[in-house]
Amino acid sequence: MELNDFYNDRKFCAHCNRYVPYLMSLERSYCAECGQEVRLFSEGDWKQFHEKIQERKAKGGRPRKGQGRETA
Repeated sequence: MELNDFYNDRKFCAHCNRYVPYLMSLERSYCAECGQEVRLFSEGDWKQFHEKIQERKAKGGRPRKGQGRETA
C-alpha cells in the first residue's frame, strides 16, 4: 500500500464519529457515507498533533551574548 493511496485516504466525520472516506470539492470535504462535512483530524488527534508541533518549534529570540562567536 502506498502512503498517498487515494482509496485509503480518510478524514474525520463528527457525525459518524470516525475516520471515513470522503468526497472533496474545491472548498470542503464531505463524508462519503452520511454527507456531512469532514475535517482532517478529530479534536483529540488535532490537540495531540498541535502539541507535537509546538514541541518541535524553535524557541526563537536573540542568541546569548558571546555564544557562537569566537573572540580574538
